[in-house]
Amino acid sequence: MSRTVLAEIDLTALKYNLNRVRELAPECPVAVVVKADGYGHGLGRVAQALSTADACAVASIDEALLVRETGFTRPVILLEGFFDSSELKVIASQRFTAVIHHEWQLRALEQAELTAPIKVWLKVDSGMHRLGFPPEKSAEVWQRLSTCANVVEPIIPMTHLANADDRDDQTTVQQLTRFDAVTTGVSAECSIANSAAILGWPQARRGWLRPGIMLYGVSPFVTGSGETCQLQPVMTLRSALIAVNHHKRGDPVGYGGSWNCPEDMPVGVVAIGYGDGYPRHARPGTPVLLNGKMVPLIGRVSMDMISVDLRSQPQAGIGDPVILWGRGLPVEFIAEHAATIAYELLCGVTRSRVRHTEIEERNHGEIL
Repeated sequence: MSRTVLAEIDLTALKYNLNRVRELAPECPVAVVVKADGYGHGLGRVAQALSTADACAVASIDEALLVRETGFTRPVILLEGFFDSSELKVIASQRFTAVIHHEWQLRALEQAELTAPIKVWLKVDSGMHRLGFPPEKSAEVWQRLSTCANVVEPIIPMTHLANADDRDDQTTVQQLTRFDAVTTGVSAECSIANSAAILGWPQARRGWLRPGIMLYGVSPFVTGSGETCQLQPVMTLRSALIAVNHHKRGDPVGYGGSWNCPEDMPVGVVAIGYGDGYPRHARPGTPVLLNGKMVPLIGRVSMDMISVDLRSQPQAGIGDPVILWGRGLPVEFIAEHAATIAYELLCGVTRSRVRHTEIEERNHGEIL
């Protein structure tokens, strides 16, 4: 019998979440973000399941080529553009769209000898200060791109919002103001809204939308869960009890003996650990769903195992099903207990140890 750790990928939920994006901004084209192996869900299956999207967005040429291999024929957008001028020929032949965010890329594009021009998005740094041209230089860059023989119009201006996950932070308003000042009079569509902006900042819902984490059923905000955003979880990480032990009051549990039994009690061992992608820094008390009911994590997370307090379920036995996050237990809650973010947990599931399986059976309208 193989190890019990399983990542269940709900394709119906994935499609439901895309429909949620369309409900919020029905007039806007949608570029679904499938980078980082589809946020850990499997790039190929995600791209295929979201084939009705207007475009896919990825981080690199390698990811873009994988999207094409799924049969996706619509635009594929390289969010970091190209990393070397040699990639421009691939971009042209595969009809990819490149984000231009730096002077060296602009020069390489102007000097390239291509068989066909490419589509580009112009990234404006409206305040995140990561990638993009400063607002005062954007007009010059726009002019150079519009006269470049290797560029086909329209050129799409874009920006990225740094603090949209906090609806009380006015940085987003400031960024929108800067971006609007740069793009006033530009007739081309723009691209502003990531998941947080799609859900929380209606004034950013224009032009191309770029939903990422919300597609996977996770809230993009600093508090709350996907359910509060009317989203459905796509990944459910499952395992099972592999041992039930009875310990005495004062007995230490796990490495370092940092947790001691407060009384005589049953302790369960679950086949999951940081080697599988479960967060090592999850604190005691982190919820685990056993037989559909919460039990707390106790002791330290090991490479292959965690221990749970079975006092509330003394009848639990070996083989009983465990959910680490997903359906019934939002991944955001686990991230909070591990002092990290849900993005990291989803992307960190170990593909070599965790078997992935797909389901597609529930009604799109069902809210979990």
